[in-house]
Amino acid sequence: MTMAAQRLDRIDLLRAAAMLWMTVFHFCFDLNFFGLIREDFYRDPFWTGQRTAIVSLFLFTAGLSQAVAVHQGQTWARFWKRWLQVAGAALLVTAGSLLVFPKSFIYFGVLHGIAVMLVVARASAGWGAWLWPLGALAIALPFAAPQAIAAWPALEVLNTPALNWLGLISRKPITEDYVPLLPWLGVVWWGVAAGQWAWRRKPTWLGLADPTATGARRALVTLGRWSLSYYLLHQPVLMGLIWLGMQLR
Repeated sequence: MTMAAQRLDRIDLLRAAAMLWMTVFHFCFDLNFFGLIREDFYRDPFWTGQRTAIVSLFLFTAGLSQAVAVHQGQTWARFWKRWLQVAGAALLVTAGSLLVFPKSFIYFGVLHGIAVMLVVARASAGWGAWLWPLGALAIALPFAAPQAIAAWPALEVLNTPALNWLGLISRKPITEDYVPLLPWLGVVWWGVAAGQWAWRRKPTWLGLADPTATGARRALVTLGRWSLSYYLLHQPVLMGLIWLGMQLR
């Protein structure tokens, strides 16, 4: 079997690392939600910095995966099949957050953002090295948005729910998870560019599927491959376990 036909386990391992880190982060968030600890997850740099790192790692691996999929000749039909799973999962997140956080439910969180960014990444995968400066521009633009909105009041419309998913805002919306198109598309674009570079120059860096892998490595690779299902289930399970533990005290 050639490398092009195999799944690349190091991408799955990176994705699994992001998922495990996210699990620890959400466990602490849930402890705070139930009043068992007191932390400011919305303003404390210790927590906001971790969130940025987790989302960055997750989106970077999404870009890597798109680069590999395009190189391996993934059809648009297969792409849309996977995309529908992500979009459907995003709707489930919105519905679930409405029940738990009715005043700050998630309407454009990480899965919503990924659903949009995957389409853009797939359509722009042929832009090659241009993805590096375009990624930098996408990351930089939101920093200029507050000044632009202040200078041109008509741009205040960018802060409304109809357009704040673009990320060109001067105030963050009230929501439990917010992953707008900008700056995060830049991270995905860098993932695509890095994946394309690695495939051409250092293909072994991406790894190879190892059917003989056992133990922790095999478990992590499996987690990386089932990341969407894990993402949907981990929070209800964590919250349920914490609630049960509180009832048993």
